[in-house]
Amino acid sequence: MTSEEIARMLGTNSVVIRRTMAGLREAGYVLSEKGHGGGWVIVTNLEKISLLDVHRAVGGPRIFAIGNERQNPDCAVEKAVNSALEGALAEAEALLIARLGAVSLAELARNFNARCDVKGAKAHIR
Repeated sequence: MTSEEIARMLGTNSVVIRRTMAGLREAGYVLSEKGHGGGWVIVTNLEKISLLDVHRAVGGPRIFAIGNERQNPDCAVEKAVNSALEGALAEAEALLIARLGAVSLAELARNFNARCDVKGAKAHIR
């Protein structure tokens, strides 16, 4: 697919797609072909790539956007809240990272293809 096609599908700008896909290309997961009929092509075994691999390849942000940033270390309220949340956030992040690492892109492709088969859609991921 081209960056423009992917951008249309995701409701974003093709520049955002190219920037994101660059990380996947650097990781060796995709290649881009220029010219008529070109676009992005998956070039690796989907069984060997996890959601965590993709997250890391695209320079994914922190797993959680909340946390103890300690922007005001002298604030007693902030210290109390950070202390209460610290362990829970660390456990939740570890659990989510483990789950992302356990889900292969091949598993997602099988799920996608099964959903397309039920709907009678022609799109499939190989």
